[in-house]
Amino acid sequence: MHAPNDPASVPDPVAVFHGLLTDEGQALLAELRTYEPGRELALATRLRRRHPAELVSAAIAQARLRQRAVAKFGAEDASRMYFTPDGVEQATRASVAAYRAGRFAALGVRSLADLCCGNGGDAIALARAGVRVLAVDRAPLACAVARANVEALGLADRVEVRRADVTEVDTTGFDAVFADPARRGGRGRIFDPEAYSPPLSWAVEAARRAPRAALKVAPGIPHEAVPEDAAAEWISDGGDVKEAVLWFGDSFRGGPQARATLLPGPRTLVGAGLPDPPVGPVGRYLYEPDGAVIRAHLVAEVAEEVGGRLIDPTIAYVTADAPRPTPYASAYEITDTLPFNVKRLRALLRERGVGTLTVKKRGSAVEPEELRRKMKPSGPNAATVFLTRVAGAPSMLLGRPLTR
Repeated sequence: MHAPNDPASVPDPVAVFHGLLTDEGQALLAELRTYEPGRELALATRLRRRHPAELVSAAIAQARLRQRAVAKFGAEDASRMYFTPDGVEQATRASVAAYRAGRFAALGVRSLADLCCGNGGDAIALARAGVRVLAVDRAPLACAVARANVEALGLADRVEVRRADVTEVDTTGFDAVFADPARRGGRGRIFDPEAYSPPLSWAVEAARRAPRAALKVAPGIPHEAVPEDAAAEWISDGGDVKEAVLWFGDSFRGGPQARATLLPGPRTLVGAGLPDPPVGPVGRYLYEPDGAVIRAHLVAEVAEEVGGRLIDPTIAYVTADAPRPTPYASAYEITDTLPFNVKRLRALLRERGVGTLTVKKRGSAVEPEELRRKMKPSGPNAATVFLTRVAGAPSMLLGRPLTR
């Protein structure tokens, strides 16, 4: 018998995972398709009467991960795939991975080395786009999961999964390289690019050696950290900024260095090197640029498209006197522009019969939930209030979404 803290008594996570691929493991997972969170104890007790406790725990954990993965991979794929906790957290959303794979395919890429492949989400998207993939990760469990995923989705003939240190992999002969360095550690999210695993500087050099390459980085990467020979693309999906990608290769040299892509679509706004927009009074219409547009520093391009101006030199709200809907910003019709004053806003909302209030802020210290509680809205109408600055002064803009 081994002592509880004896390393020999700790189950091998890869062996435990492989248990899920056996007939017994598959039967357990099939039984857990209708798994309901909150009933783990009773469910585990019942299942352990018929199956090994270790296998039951692994199956329940996998069922839980599959439910979390639906938001990124969709119900059909998530129900057939396998995941690790870190893999679900760090995986690229399927719609974003498919878009990026499409860009690679459009560039003529037919073979690619996917470095730091994790659970294989990007490799799957690339294989579906017709690209032959070498998927590499140093974690044994991640490789086992990635291999099971490409097999479960019928892509094993297009994806080779290899366990290795990505810094030692020879990518010579591949049309392209994709790298997704780990940006989470034992203490959570990592903000220093040189603390990524592997460091961003290594990934950049690996990208420069390839004919074409893309590096997935955090959307908050400073523009000054983008290499001069890379084109940076910020991607949002459904209005939420998901990631930034640094593209390398001849196709990107000398071209626009910043772009914002909005999914679904895709719709891409390319930087034109415009100067900062003028600043002026709030007009009848307000435009709230998509987060990817803001991250890419392309607010000036939106302002030019709608014939608008900024309401403050430090705030990414664009205003205009005529409606010109754009896919790169949400448009609102503004009814009132007031200095910030809680009592005055409450009275205005009561006068307008506003019962549904959406609170947005940019450049304001006021918390939206706190303000909403103070307003106690009541009535049949809906409105949006923007807490912001106009020409440096704390202000409130009341309006409603502009229907297209």
